[in-house]
Amino acid sequence: MAVPILDTHLHLVYLDRFSYPWLELERDLKAQRPVESYFAEAEALGIEAAMHMEVDVAEDEIEDETRFVTRLDPRLAGAIAACRPESRNFASQFETLSAIAGVRGFRRILHTQPDGLSQTSVFRDNLRRLADGDFTFDLCLRADQLLPVGAPLVDQCNEVQFVLDHCGVPNIATGDFGAWRDAVSELARRPNLACKVSGIIAYAGPNPTAAALRPYVEHVIASFGWNRVVWGSDHPVCTRYANLTRWVEISREIVAGASDSEQRRLFADNARRLYRL
Repeated sequence: MAVPILDTHLHLVYLDRFSYPWLELERDLKAQRPVESYFAEAEALGIEAAMHMEVDVAEDEIEDETRFVTRLDPRLAGAIAACRPESRNFASQFETLSAIAGVRGFRRILHTQPDGLSQTSVFRDNLRRLADGDFTFDLCLRADQLLPVGAPLVDQCNEVQFVLDHCGVPNIATGDFGAWRDAVSELARRPNLACKVSGIIAYAGPNPTAAALRPYVEHVIASFGWNRVVWGSDHPVCTRYANLTRWVEISREIVAGASDSEQRRLFADNARRLYRL
C-alpha cells in the first residue's frame, strides 16, 4: 500500500474573490470550487491533506486570503501566508498574520523581484522575527539566484527554518544540470534549510517522464538527506504539461526503491515536523 501524502504546496486560486496581479493565464483556473476540485483527484492518489501556499494576491488582500483559506476545508492542514519583509511595517503585518490559527509559515516571492530586495538589513531583521514563533520561510528562487540571493539570506537568518521550493527551479527542459547541481550541493550544507520536491514536472517540457526528473529529485535527496525533504504538488501550476495524477505517479516511481520510513518522511512526516502540524 502506498504511503499517504501531505501536499505542502497547493495554490487555491479564487478569481471571484481575490486579485492576482501576476496572473495572466486563466484558462484552467476558473473552477468555482477549487478546493473540492483538487481533492476530488488528490484523495484517490493517497493525498490525505494539503497546505495552502499563498498565491501572491494584491498586497492589501494578504490578510483576507490568509483568513479565507484557513477556514475553507478541514483537509487543509495549514497555510503559508504571503508577507512583505522589505517593509518597515512588517512587524505589524507579522503580528496580525501569525495570530491567525492555521498559519504555519510565510513566503515572499523572490524569483520575480530584483535580487537586492532580500539583501537589505530591513528584510533580514524582519525575517528573523519568524524564529520566535517557529514559523518557516519558503524560498522561491530561480536556479541562478540560489547562491547569490539564497545563501546569504539563509546564512544571516540562521535561526529561521527555510524551505527551498521546487528543488531550486532547475531548467530541466534545456538539460542545464551542472550549475544547478553544484548550487544545490552548496546550499544543502546549511542545516536550517530544507528542500521541497515540488512542481518540477512543469519545468520538464511536454510529456514529462520519471527518467527526465529522476536525476534532479535524487540529487536533492542525496544533498539534503531524507530528514530535510518534503513533497508538494504546486497545483495547479504543475498541470502545465501533465495532471496531478501524473506528478504523483512519477514521484512515487522515483522513490520506489527507498524504504517505507524514507518515503514516509518525504511524503508527510518531515512536513508535519517542519510546519508544526
